[in-house]
Amino acid sequence: MCESRPLTSQSMVATLTSTPPSFLPLWRRKLPTFNPTQCLGTGKEALEISSNGYIKTNTTGFPEKGISTRPGTSSTPRPPRPRRIILVRHGESEGNVDETVYTRVPDPKIDLTEKGKTEAEECGWRIREMIEKDGADDWKVYFYVSPYKRTLETLRYLGLAFERSRISGMREEPRIREQDFGNFQDREKMRLDKALRLRYGRFFYRFPNGESAADVYDRITGFRETLKADIDIGRFQPPGEQSPNVNLIIVSHGLALRVFLMRWYKWTVEQFEGLNNMGNGNLIVMQKGYGGRYSLSMHHNEEELREFGLTDEMLIDQEWQKTARIGELNYDCPMVNSFFPHFEDEGCIT
Repeated sequence: MCESRPLTSQSMVATLTSTPPSFLPLWRRKLPTFNPTQCLGTGKEALEISSNGYIKTNTTGFPEKGISTRPGTSSTPRPPRPRRIILVRHGESEGNVDETVYTRVPDPKIDLTEKGKTEAEECGWRIREMIEKDGADDWKVYFYVSPYKRTLETLRYLGLAFERSRISGMREEPRIREQDFGNFQDREKMRLDKALRLRYGRFFYRFPNGESAADVYDRITGFRETLKADIDIGRFQPPGEQSPNVNLIIVSHGLALRVFLMRWYKWTVEQFEGLNNMGNGNLIVMQKGYGGRYSLSMHHNEEELREFGLTDEMLIDQEWQKTARIGELNYDCPMVNSFFPHFEDEGCIT
């Protein structure tokens, strides 16, 4: 918890007397350096009682710099990566069943339907059942959630499947919000815009006063970097624990989640445009493979992934992800082989 430390009379006097005369130019003034608000006591105390135990030996002020990025570079071991990253689309919303809602209710304030609430709760129990099959006693979940009302409600009902001791934390994350379609929407104009999007291309078409999927890609990229940093420093670990059984759950929207997967696995624009939207209250699981990387093939079978829209090349890559180690590159990438036609003469597999 953060506690505010009021200034004492002595410190106030010292501050006032150390402040330069007001007639001095701003660039010549020596500003006071006191900080009336401290979290967890002093900065040193905050480092000493760090919850994940990986900042204690780091005095730079940047927790990421206290983590070894490769074996042998530091005496501090890398925290265990979460077992899964689970992507959840919100339950059915009022906008999913009645498009006229968008003309009178701001998109971020649209509610779930009763069916959507049931879908969210059922999704939570499906996730719990999946996690419990691991047979681990120390498992936890950590949530990232879009700030839209339908995703917050989804998380609230999904969370009914987990007691407090199983939830290591949550964070509201604006960068994983829905694609912006432009404030209050005109129903007929939106239909026209969506028809134009099909002609122009689903990834690059930008809605008037809104976003394109390419715009969403840019902010999802920023979120991905934050997520990777959080994973590297073990931010999800409960105090004093180093468990490999933490599961991250991202509650977001259909397009945002497809863009997230595109960015994570470096799929092309053409591959993205071939993906199908997830159903309301459904999930896609990125599970840690044998080498530490996340693969969709660890949880999903080929039929499920093809239904989602994965091509032969994407499926081959997911199989490679199952055994590849962190930091490795796929030098026999099928996409590279198929992109350049002259490679066929060299006998490259496409």
